[in-house]
Amino acid sequence: MARTAEFDREEVLQKAMELFWQKGYCKCSMTCLVEATRLKPGSIYAAFRSKEGLFLEALKYYGSQSTQKLDSCLEKAGTPLEGIRLFLEMMGNSIEKGERQYGCFLVNTILEHPPENHTVTREVARYLGAIESRIHGALSSARKRGELSQDKNPETLAKFIMVNIWGLQVLAKTNPERKTVRAVLDQIFAHLHEDM
Repeated sequence: MARTAEFDREEVLQKAMELFWQKGYCKCSMTCLVEATRLKPGSIYAAFRSKEGLFLEALKYYGSQSTQKLDSCLEKAGTPLEGIRLFLEMMGNSIEKGERQYGCFLVNTILEHPPENHTVTREVARYLGAIESRIHGALSSARKRGELSQDKNPETLAKFIMVNIWGLQVLAKTNPERKTVRAVLDQIFAHLHEDM
């Protein structure tokens, strides 16, 4: 009877995620993954089937963390727009501190993988879609409450915010000055509140 793999799955996914996030899928060899996770190749294959299997699980782990952070901001904020602001501020602070020097794992993955890789593309789209859906929901609530102008289209505005989030994540890889990050965030916030 095969032995059950004995390791902390979350710890392994955290380490694999950090490595894939830093190096990208193509530059991550199995040797690098073995060293980072401290698992033998056989254990990685038994638990995740392949390098791509481990990568997809690491991607899910990252995506879940991202949506949980947004949910937390929306839950603890006094208003829907304040929740979106908290999330963007959290991202901006992270970039300013140099914590996001590798950008966003989801965005990096889309840029690295060809569209033909439907498995990876679908997984990334799922989490980016979940984030956009939550932002769309918050904007719709904000409009109903009178916090957002009735002239604003929540669906279009959610896509506008997502595009800016992607841009900020790419910008993070250039180690931007604090004033640059602040200027971008201020423009997003100004767009949310104009014509109010």
